[in-house]
Amino acid sequence: MALAGNPNSGKSTIFNKLTGAHQHVGNYPGVTVERKDGRCTLGKTTLFVTDLPGTYSLTAYSAEEVVARDILVREQPDVVVNIVDASNLERNLYLTVQLLELGLPLVLVFNMSDTARARGWQFDLDKLSRFFDTDIVEMVGHTGKGLGNLLGAIEATAALGRRRAPLRIAYGAEIEKELDCIADLVRQDQALPKELEARWLAVKLLEDDKDIVDKVSLPKLKAQIDSSAHLIEKQLGESAATAIAAARYGIISGACQEAVRSTIEMRHHSSDRIDAVLTNRILALPIFLALMYLVFQLTFTLGQAPMGWIEAGFGRLGEFVGGLWPEGSDAILKSLLVDGIIGGVGGVLVFLPNILLLFLAIAILEASGYMARVAFIMDRLMRKIGLHGKSFIPLLIGFGCSVPAIMATRTLDNRRDRLTTMLIAPLMSCGARLPIYALIIPAFFPEALQAPMLWSIYMIGIVLAVLLAKLLRSTLFKGKSVPFVMELPPYRLPTLRGVLTQMWQRAWLYLKKAGTTILAISVLLWALTTFPALPESDARRFELQRLAVTSDALPDEARDETLARIHNEETETALRSSFAGRIGQTMEPMLRPMGFDWKIGTALIGAFAAKEVFVAQLGVVYALGEADEESIPLREQLRERYTPLVGFCIMLFCLISAPCMATIAVTRRESGSWRWALLQLGGLTAIAWLLTTLVYQLGTLLGLGGG
Repeated sequence: MALAGNPNSGKSTIFNKLTGAHQHVGNYPGVTVERKDGRCTLGKTTLFVTDLPGTYSLTAYSAEEVVARDILVREQPDVVVNIVDASNLERNLYLTVQLLELGLPLVLVFNMSDTARARGWQFDLDKLSRFFDTDIVEMVGHTGKGLGNLLGAIEATAALGRRRAPLRIAYGAEIEKELDCIADLVRQDQALPKELEARWLAVKLLEDDKDIVDKVSLPKLKAQIDSSAHLIEKQLGESAATAIAAARYGIISGACQEAVRSTIEMRHHSSDRIDAVLTNRILALPIFLALMYLVFQLTFTLGQAPMGWIEAGFGRLGEFVGGLWPEGSDAILKSLLVDGIIGGVGGVLVFLPNILLLFLAIAILEASGYMARVAFIMDRLMRKIGLHGKSFIPLLIGFGCSVPAIMATRTLDNRRDRLTTMLIAPLMSCGARLPIYALIIPAFFPEALQAPMLWSIYMIGIVLAVLLAKLLRSTLFKGKSVPFVMELPPYRLPTLRGVLTQMWQRAWLYLKKAGTTILAISVLLWALTTFPALPESDARRFELQRLAVTSDALPDEARDETLARIHNEETETALRSSFAGRIGQTMEPMLRPMGFDWKIGTALIGAFAAKEVFVAQLGVVYALGEADEESIPLREQLRERYTPLVGFCIMLFCLISAPCMATIAVTRRESGSWRWALLQLGGLTAIAWLLTTLVYQLGTLLGLGGG
């Protein structure tokens, strides 16, 4: 069984009601469109349910429409349940007509029937059922009202068997003549799918359905399509696709005139009154920014305590595992388990509270109907930089974390818009970069300049994202923008089950995909900083220094300080001789033009695991043991060795350069190709090097310090 319907029709709510916890979320092969499958029991029968992507039609204008149609055609479900928003009936029935044209076994669900009645609509369901030759069930999806009737209609339709006569719409003499000519040639083209009717394929070819057009191999057929489309436009004064859509809407309009009536005059309902404020030309943007500020504030404020619990939990786990070895043991297995595996997994899970809270807030805003208004509000601004209005939401999420931001690009219908947004999302300063800024800014800049410096770093990221989007849309991703068609659904009170389900599904994908990749690369980075081990001669030298200190009659405090200094020097020497240290020293000639030395380079290698690791890595490099953004000794060390110009260049490079490995992994998964992930990695790093070098060299020429 498949559930089909427009976006915001309540389809996913009914899917959750049917399947409960018995569902699985994945991706359709080759695309980043989510696939939701589940099951429920009907008597002794088990129903396997697929929640198709929300689409307005079955013409392949977006990845969602291609996927939905492929499922319906190739998997041939026993029953297709078409969920329609009863309060916006005519627009929703456009998809219904196309499903009937495919000859699919259909059950119609008039969802949100309570909203429709509140707006004064009444339906003659018997008449509509005869007109469309299908069972119709009224439902209120979020409460489950009508679910029993739906299950009964599904059972009855499945018992009748799959096949039914396709709905044949009379498109008018001019179009029908051309359809006959095209259909004759369709039957001769062996490359076109034979499981589909020649007439249906002919209609799609006249609609310029890219997915079907690309399959045409017969030159005569290509010529006939062009000729027919040109002739129809000449005769009717409009394109064939427009004329076909008009004919379908004519069928719908006729049915509604016969079987639908309004008991009250059209008037502003509650959603209109709310929109008068929330989409107001003057108030819309300030209200939205205030809401987003509140979301981020709550995300990080409420997430702070559980993040501390998780961090402490992994700390205790590390201590427990480390305690299985004798004190002072340098066993490789101990280091791998404690530093590599436990540290790697902990580095992922510590951010889970933020991810959960952010997705919960977004799920509430989406379910309420507000997020659709945001895309509408921002569309004009986003189009000026070559992006779609929907791109604004992923970019905004990027200020929290790039991983969910890139996952949020799934809401974009057009692949060019999706890839462009995906590639520029890391330029939004994510929360993981904040520890770097919090370390560098107080170290190099007086208090009066600290807030402007932080603001400037954030603004540089935004400006670069705008410029890069323009560049990508005029080079790699040339093409017409997808028309901005988005329904503004009525405002609704979100259901607890619905928002929690949506939050968990997204968070689980984050853990399952990005988490495993982070673990693997964390172990790799552990190996790079661990091997080769400290040369035996150096190890013996440091051991002799420790023995000398312990044998001297020093006060306890002086002895502890000296031992700590020896330990830190040993750590720095070991890092210098490790693969990571050697890579840092090898990188130094490339880093010098930016004002960096090998120690900063080594810290940058660690920052690839997660940006905030840069601070801890610098602490190791400067032999301070553990360090964080509040570490005053580390700030003093940096202030002694570098100038404010170098400090600014460090922030600039960390802002623009290679995103963390989780971002790269998620970009690979969401784009479906390593090509785009590596372009993001290499392209942003190259831009970072060029701009940072330019800033450092110009700053040096202007006498702002050379480092």
